[in-house]
Amino acid sequence: MNRLLCFTASIALATAAPMAAISAGPAVAATSPAGKLAQDSQAALYRLYASNPKARALGAKAEAILIFPKIYKAGFVVGAQSGDGTLFQGGKVLGYYRTSSGSFGLQAGAQSFSYVLFLITDSSMNYLKKSDGWSLGSGPSFVLVDKGVAATLNTTTLTQDVYAMTFGQTGLMGGIGLEGAKITRIHPNS
Repeated sequence: MNRLLCFTASIALATAAPMAAISAGPAVAATSPAGKLAQDSQAALYRLYASNPKARALGAKAEAILIFPKIYKAGFVVGAQSGDGTLFQGGKVLGYYRTSSGSFGLQAGAQSFSYVLFLITDSSMNYLKKSDGWSLGSGPSFVLVDKGVAATLNTTTLTQDVYAMTFGQTGLMGGIGLEGAKITRIHPNS
């Protein structure tokens, strides 16, 4: 089974190599937690690029890309979500991060989804590196790209520091609530 998984991952990586936003970098051992996270992150980004040309264009313009391949969210009045991701710059892994948040409100259900942050400016990269945890909504200017924003998005007129996209949602989560997400650096091999 592991050989089949490694073979499948090798084929997927080989066919996706021409994608400009993540070029071939040094191989990361998939047997380590960090290596598995990096591979899962790359695979999620390739799926997004295959289904969304605007995402591919953002990736080509981004200074770096922070991808969370799987975020889990659940709640009943009180909710929580969490997931680990990889920061790529020029095809190389710069680090690993965790996003987590809590929420309170009229909500019920469970879901999983993928999430990507396109860090467009040097200042957004510097903020991520220097901050001891980045709370979304504070720090660099941030835009969540939904279908409406994507329809008018033009990469020659990017005005924000960070563009975010969610994709690959499964499950059902309904309701409204107050929520704050924080991104912190992690070390999955420790």
